Amino acid sequence: MPVPSVVVPAEHGEAPGIRSARGVVALTRDDGSVVCERCVIADRMFPRMKGLLGKRSLESGEGMLIRPAPSVHTFFMRFAMDAVFLSRDGEVLKVAADVKPWRTRSCRRAYAVLELAAGEAGRRGIAVGDRIDTAESVQAR
Repeated sequence: MPVPSVVVPAEHGEAPGIRSARGVVALTRDDGSVVCERCVIADRMFPRMKGLLGKRSLESGEGMLIRPAPSVHTFFMRFAMDAVFLSRDGEVLKVAADVKPWRTRSCRRAYAVLELAAGEAGRRGIAVGDRIDTAESVQAR
């Protein structure tokens, strides 16, 4: 099975490539299809705590990967979102669609959560059992 890649789109004249495991990356499935074009990686304490608080919305193609995180909440958020719970190796364990403000969602054994715009997981066909590259393999390179 081919290993999915993480690609950073070229910005301001930069060549495309992997900029940082904590930067903005594109997440792909193992079949090569893009799950999230502009995904922010939140893997430190403050960015994980802040999450999407303060944002007015998420556009199609935007998201946030929070790790480690077996659960999320939408307290103080202004919009609904999809939460895709992932194992350490990127397997989709659960998809919580259209999580409205002031709710919590969790998944046993989840290592990370990919937060997407409400309805985006369905539009992109993300389902339990899919494998998404969570940039863990990028850090090891």
